[in-house]
Amino acid sequence: MGPVSNRSWIAAGIATAVVAALVYALRPQPAGVDVADVSTGPMAVLVEEEGRTRVKQIYTVSAPISGRILRSTLDAGDTVVKDETIVAVIQPADPPFHDLSSRHEIEAQINAAAAAVELASAELRQAESEAEFAETDLIRNKRLAQSGTVPERTLQKAELEAVTRRAAVVRAKAQVELRRRQLDSERAKLIGPEVKADHPEPKETCCVNVKAPASGKILRRLHESEKVVLAGTVLFEIGDVAAMEIVVELLSTDAVKIQPGAAVAITGWGGTRVLAARVRRIEPGGFTKVSALGIDEQRVRVILDIETKDIGVLGHDYRVFAAITSWRSESVLRVPLSALFRHGKDGAVYVVKSGRAARTIVEIDHRNWEVAEVVRGLAANDRVILHPSDRIADRSRIAER
Repeated sequence: MGPVSNRSWIAAGIATAVVAALVYALRPQPAGVDVADVSTGPMAVLVEEEGRTRVKQIYTVSAPISGRILRSTLDAGDTVVKDETIVAVIQPADPPFHDLSSRHEIEAQINAAAAAVELASAELRQAESEAEFAETDLIRNKRLAQSGTVPERTLQKAELEAVTRRAAVVRAKAQVELRRRQLDSERAKLIGPEVKADHPEPKETCCVNVKAPASGKILRRLHESEKVVLAGTVLFEIGDVAAMEIVVELLSTDAVKIQPGAAVAITGWGGTRVLAARVRRIEPGGFTKVSALGIDEQRVRVILDIETKDIGVLGHDYRVFAAITSWRSESVLRVPLSALFRHGKDGAVYVVKSGRAARTIVEIDHRNWEVAEVVRGLAANDRVILHPSDRIADRSRIAER
């Protein structure tokens, strides 16, 4: 064989190697995937929502009367004792100023009351004169009756007239006193702040001391400066911060999954520990609340009891984060939630079998943010692909990362 033949064989070999390299380079490569094992173990489904702490028994201190409340020396956080600590002092409010119209109206009423006093005084003088005449007439009739000049009946009529006139005098005196008091009442209406300053109230009757209705700490002081308040105005909120509970406003669709007695984990309260709590009551009535996105949501209040004894400085109306257990099992078959995807109307996963992805239909029951409970389709220790991309299909070649 000559040199030409050798060169032909060498060229053919090189061409074959090039073609083989191109075929190898252009063939589909296995897709790199992350995998996880299907395992058996405990699983819990949680309903998570923001909540607020609050004192179980809050006592509201209100103003018993209208008046001027003095500046209190107590502040939020101060300790008070039931029926001993004075939380507020209320003085009578200053009389109001009168405009020109009101003043003229009051002065007219004063003049009318003064005229009524004069009229009653005149009626009193008339009654006294008539009573004096009746007494004189009675004395004369008694003398005549003793001598037999007038009959007994005339004497009786004279005695009745004297009694009637004496009663008229008493009635007229009372009427005069009444009119004088009415005159004083009308004059009192003219008293303004400038008059009150010259006639202060006696110390023993000037103020009303409002005492704490319960022992505990002041939660809120609603009025700091001295001011005029109406009867019933809320002044303080008092409560025992050692008796604390948590209020969580759940969506009604989540509240129906919760049962009284369910365990709760409290986080996000500022401390490093997870506080233990338990559902005490689910209120039967819901309410509408507008979310941050402007959506009307139907919410239900759920009341939690804190079971952890030492809660540090956690106080009233503090923000917390509650994770309420709605379902729990100690042994279920679990698959990572990131391995699930929809295939038609069913749920499915890709199971790793001999270096290829095998699409498997599964039936799922409970799920949380991490795993789902497998009812049918998988077995323990099966390896499933996490976050399957569009490069993965049934029977696709894969390579584990």
